[in-house]
Amino acid sequence: MTDKPDLISEAIEKLRARAERQGETETGSIEKGPRLALDAERQRLRRLEALLFAAAEPLDIETLQARLPAESDVEALLAALQADYAERGVQLTEAGGRWRFETAPDLRGLLDEIREEPRKLSDAGLETLAIIAYHQPVTRAEIEEIRGVAVSKGTLDLLFELGWIRPRGRRRSPGRPVTYGTTNNFLEYFGLSGIADLPGLADLKAAGLLDARLPPGFEVPAPGLMDNAGDEDPLDPEEDAHLFHVDFMEEDGGND
Repeated sequence: MTDKPDLISEAIEKLRARAERQGETETGSIEKGPRLALDAERQRLRRLEALLFAAAEPLDIETLQARLPAESDVEALLAALQADYAERGVQLTEAGGRWRFETAPDLRGLLDEIREEPRKLSDAGLETLAIIAYHQPVTRAEIEEIRGVAVSKGTLDLLFELGWIRPRGRRRSPGRPVTYGTTNNFLEYFGLSGIADLPGLADLKAAGLLDARLPPGFEVPAPGLMDNAGDEDPLDPEEDAHLFHVDFMEEDGGND
């Protein structure tokens, strides 16, 4: 048994207790107060549900708070709504700090024939994406040093087209090269709450994605904890808007 039912009950009890306290304050009646307050809480849940269903993209807590009554406890409402949908065909999920409804994992096979898949990544594309994900912030030169070959225009064009990578900033080093990282779209597509949820060395071995006979000292970097993250300046919105095209796509002589 897991503690999931306890978490669900706890979320519901918190909402009920909060509603009862608010109802007594607003109505001055112990009998009528809880009923009116619970009705108000249900309306907030309905509004939250409607917002998430109608949204074209996942929504963060700040956006939801701005669309709901000021007194709304958005985190408690999300927990209650998530619990309500836990056993349904669609579920409320969080990825990268943003919330959305999606098909329950065990039912995704029903949609295989109608789901539009993105263009398939080549081995070079997967390698480049993995390097950016695990080593971000990372520059073009650093990507090429790790891969041992030049980065091609087509590979990066596709990663940008998919919305999985983005220019992050500029390295504080000679030439101030552009640094790159992953996006919220990357987290959402791969079902990650944050970049720290990427599989580590043990996970990759267990999945059979790494040779059991690795060279001595082999390590998988901890995403988001790279030492060079502090050597990065943010991009200038005006001066750097176009520079990722120049940085990656000009002077490109790679074939992978």
